Amino acid sequence: MAPRLHIFKADTSSSLPLLYADAGIKAGFPSPAQDYMTESIDLNELLVRQKETTFYARVDGDSMIGVGICHGDIAIIDKSLEARNGDYVVAYIDGEFTIKQYKLDDSHACAWLIPANKKYRPIRVTIDNDFRVWGVVTGVIRKFR
Repeated sequence: MAPRLHIFKADTSSSLPLLYADAGIKAGFPSPAQDYMTESIDLNELLVRQKETTFYARVDGDSMIGVGICHGDIAIIDKSLEARNGDYVVAYIDGEFTIKQYKLDDSHACAWLIPANKKYRPIRVTIDNDFRVWGVVTGVIRKFR
């Protein structure tokens, strides 16, 4: 199923400093991370570049699983950024929103919205489409349990 988005305005009016293991967590052998938790981190400060133009959207679908954007994730979207070739974007095309990778054709005759799941085909975007890039995806939040 292609992703549907449920869009929410980012609330950056509060700060919640959380303990942070600045030394890093090894993905191999266990590390006593508790000993290194001396700093704090604010997720609003880390994840939101432009608070006036940042939105969150819950992803509904599996067309981007190949790049780690999965059903149920919360995408962080900045509307102030201009899409670059290769960016992951929230695009509005012919009445629907979708998250895809944005690619410009070498000839600049069209653009492509590329899914990251082989079950879906790329979407060719031409001047005949009602199309705009709504925002650039700058991150994803995933909850495991």
